[in-house]
Amino acid sequence: MFVSYRWLQEYVDLSGISPEELAEKITKSGIEVEGVEKKSEGLKGVVVGHVLEKEKHPEADKLNKCLVDLGQENPVQIICGAANVDKGQKVAVATVGAVLPGNFKIKKAKLRGEESNGMICSLQELGIEPKVVAKDYSSGIFVFPSDAEVGQDAFSLLGLDDSILELGLTPNRADAMSMLGVAYEVAAILGREVKWPQIEEHASAEDASEYISVNVEAKEDNPLYVAKVIKDVKIGPSPLWMQTLLMNSGIRPHNNIVDITNYVLLEYGQPLHAFDYDKIGSKEILVRKASEGEKIVTLDETERTLKADHLVITNGSEPIALAGVMGGANSEVGSDTTTVLLESAYFTGGVIRKASKDHGLRSEASSRYEKGVDPNRVRQSAERAADLMAKYAAGTVLKGSVTSDSLQAEPAVVSITLDKINKVLGTELQITQIKDIFERLQFAAVVEGQEITVTVPTRRGDITIEEDLIEEVARLYGYDNLPVTLPVAETVPGGLTPYQLKRRRVRSFLEGAGLYQAVTYSLTTDEKAGQYSLEKADTIRLAMPMSEERSTLRLSITPQLLEILKYNLARQNDSIAIYETGSVFLKTEEDELPIEKEQLAGALTGLWHSQLWQGEKKPVDFYVAKGVLEGLFTELGLAGTVTYLPADIAGMHPGRTAEIKLNGEPIGFVGQVHPSVQKEMDLKDTFVFELSLQSILQAQAEPIAYESIPRFPSITRDIALVVNSETAAGDIYGIILEAGGKLLKEVSIFDLYEGDRMEQGKKSVAFSLKYLDPERTLTDEEVTKAHNKVLKAVEEKTGATLRG
Repeated sequence: MFVSYRWLQEYVDLSGISPEELAEKITKSGIEVEGVEKKSEGLKGVVVGHVLEKEKHPEADKLNKCLVDLGQENPVQIICGAANVDKGQKVAVATVGAVLPGNFKIKKAKLRGEESNGMICSLQELGIEPKVVAKDYSSGIFVFPSDAEVGQDAFSLLGLDDSILELGLTPNRADAMSMLGVAYEVAAILGREVKWPQIEEHASAEDASEYISVNVEAKEDNPLYVAKVIKDVKIGPSPLWMQTLLMNSGIRPHNNIVDITNYVLLEYGQPLHAFDYDKIGSKEILVRKASEGEKIVTLDETERTLKADHLVITNGSEPIALAGVMGGANSEVGSDTTTVLLESAYFTGGVIRKASKDHGLRSEASSRYEKGVDPNRVRQSAERAADLMAKYAAGTVLKGSVTSDSLQAEPAVVSITLDKINKVLGTELQITQIKDIFERLQFAAVVEGQEITVTVPTRRGDITIEEDLIEEVARLYGYDNLPVTLPVAETVPGGLTPYQLKRRRVRSFLEGAGLYQAVTYSLTTDEKAGQYSLEKADTIRLAMPMSEERSTLRLSITPQLLEILKYNLARQNDSIAIYETGSVFLKTEEDELPIEKEQLAGALTGLWHSQLWQGEKKPVDFYVAKGVLEGLFTELGLAGTVTYLPADIAGMHPGRTAEIKLNGEPIGFVGQVHPSVQKEMDLKDTFVFELSLQSILQAQAEPIAYESIPRFPSITRDIALVVNSETAAGDIYGIILEAGGKLLKEVSIFDLYEGDRMEQGKKSVAFSLKYLDPERTLTDEEVTKAHNKVLKAVEEKTGATLRG
């Protein structure tokens, strides 16, 4: 909703309050002001000019030499290329030195040898949006009415010296979709009165009922319909002040009759429609539901097929308007209209919303009907519009109105106690303060002891229960004035659970390691849904998928991460490391909700480390991916409980994939994507991992143990063991740790050899063992004893021999 500050002053006294201050007060009271636009800020030097002479430019067919009176001592010559410029017009002239939108400065110039001292402007050049410029001036200069004063500031005359407040209204505040509604709000905030427009009564010898009758069949959808007849109207442009207010509110001016209906729409919040009485074709208005397949050509010259649940205004037989949405072309007010039938009606929101949605027609009128209009303004709005048509279209308003009225519109009555208001708000307000707030809102309030009964006017249809009254008290008292307190409870709410804290640590660690977080769809194709899944289960297909690409709930996150890699590689982004924490969905019994399990997945490809100046490049490999996970397990205190075993998983490289176990239970895998899959997806060497995040985060972490820095030296022994090729280095590692006893502190693998000098079916694995006693210096004999024990254990359990 766009609110003109200058227009608002007609309804409420704003003296002493700037537009910016008003915007802040409205925002603090509960309606957000999204911005304040000063239309002519930074602009200057545009005045009303009178074109005294016009002749063709001697050197250019499309240019004109104009002699323009600017209210100064002498007229000036201006070259103008607008096709509609003519002698005798009052126009907007940017004088030499003027500044136009876009910081466009006007200077003296010569155009094809002729001097030009300024520019005759279109409305668009003055900063008015093209979509709200009247069609007559959409492709040329703007012409002021003949009574415009030469030399007058054009910005002021066009309403561009105004400030426009843009209100961000929530659906419940339909009352603020009108100038009077905003005036009530502002008056309540400032503690001032609302000034209603003065409506002059027009007496005519003829009665409107002699010209038209109204019959409503669909009374539930249209409980009130008011028709007025205005004769002898003269169609022409509306007053300039009205056009500028409409343009500032985002509405394009058309002619005086249509502009008046739009003006009253903005003023009262009540949609109106004007029919050409002579085009209706009968003396009857019948409001009914449309017949299935019935057609109407609307004002936008589009033929529309109606449904049985659409509401139409008819002449007794054929539709002349789609109720509350758009009028019909067959009854449009045009330049030859002399008699106007004015409609003001109360339509229920649901039926208007249905028609608006079905036909893709969302208008200023339909949006107000959908949110709800004030039933007590229907008749007032019609009288206001008729009065304006008499003043600005020279019309004769026929006596009375023709109505169909079955509307039951009673104000809501809500009671509340002082204790409840103070308890909810945490305040200590007095009953007199509460009553004062409701009276500022112009709600009738009656106090009985500590209870207050409020009669809510029909314009505020959003107030129906006690909590609504509490909200009104809070916002008018001032949210800033409400006391600030901390929650009182056994435990302070709002903390993260241990699970959530650990999940944050996981994300923080992975991002610190260089992986970017991804968020992918939980829906995928039937083919991809089960790939790389940690648990085998039937897939779950949506009953009504929007597309086959998003038709099935996933069992694994990895396929979506591979799609991200494919997308990036196709765009020359070839070094990527990403991860995602998200849910997978396991099917249970029929008609039962699936089990959701949270998993962690990652995908890496390209270079992991690159220092081109030093000639260093480290491509991603299995050990990079495994190293990231080992660092994560160390961060979570699980390093000693995790083991890696060779694995054969569909879609993964058979020799570069490991199953991951936590305390002996499988929790996921890490490895390289199978070469055939990489080729199919145009991927380079790609390494992925996927783990059960729930298993990791719910596992009991090892307690943190601190050790002092050793005071005594350690002794290192290296051994190269020849074992069968199928013997896992991890098994040997475990045997060494177990046999080494308390003196063995570290074991690491530093070499693997399988070559020509090694017997067929054998390999050499080299380990480095560090022995240390924190209390004393070890002797060679003690180390040799412990070391021999290790060699014996390895030989007995794996058949290993020392490599010569």
